[in-house]
Amino acid sequence: MRGAHVIIAARNPKAANESKEMILQMNPNARVEYIQLDVSSIKSVRSFVDQFLALNVPLNILINNAGVMFCPFKLSEDGIESQFATNHIGHFLLTNLLLDKMKSTARESGVQGRIVNLSSIAHTYTYPEGIKFQGINDPDGYSERRAYGQSKLSNLLHANALSRRLQEEGVNITINSVHPGLVTTNLFRHSGFSMKVFKAMTFLLWKNIPQGAATTCYVALHPDLKGVTGKYFGDCNIVTPSKFATNNSLADKLWDFSVKLIDSVSK
Repeated sequence: MRGAHVIIAARNPKAANESKEMILQMNPNARVEYIQLDVSSIKSVRSFVDQFLALNVPLNILINNAGVMFCPFKLSEDGIESQFATNHIGHFLLTNLLLDKMKSTARESGVQGRIVNLSSIAHTYTYPEGIKFQGINDPDGYSERRAYGQSKLSNLLHANALSRRLQEEGVNITINSVHPGLVTTNLFRHSGFSMKVFKAMTFLLWKNIPQGAATTCYVALHPDLKGVTGKYFGDCNIVTPSKFATNNSLADKLWDFSVKLIDSVSK
């Protein structure tokens, strides 16, 4: 509706193309394309970036929205715990590989670039040390809920670390994190009976998909947020994250850990 050229990056071709057709039915003049991307796979992330850059289109806005939740212990194809791989590592790599394109777009267009990381209030429920650096891929002591919280904390730490780097460079790009709220999507497909009971008891608090996307769109598009960076939003307002999330040393440690982990897999 704002005239943006939208690239849908999604793992499931059927769901992506259905979304594309729905958009075109609502707005026949919409510019919308689909490129396959499985963020749990480093190979897929690199392939997506190659295909996107080949389009030779500007990149003003990047929304890191994919995710899995409360998964039983499983390693990705790269040997990384699946929630950490999908929710953090894939987005971390994707953002880094697209950053030069975003910088050149911002410089050539004069329009501020914006990156949005979808985090969660669940970032407050993580392992005691925040990020379990010494046991990311260890099934012993694995908690599907704490592992999810760890991955969502990682989204916040990534955003904050990148925000500081971009400001130091004087680059016209912002990055913020968002808690979308409780949204009626299939994200809870791995949840057990207790979560279904919780959902039934709290149904009035749940958002439909447009409501759940509202804060993301606000942070990505609203002119009032020009220059606002390194913040955490919920219900279109800045909210205070956990102490772990504002720990710059932890953010820098996670950054270095993520780079080394990706490099070790890519060799």
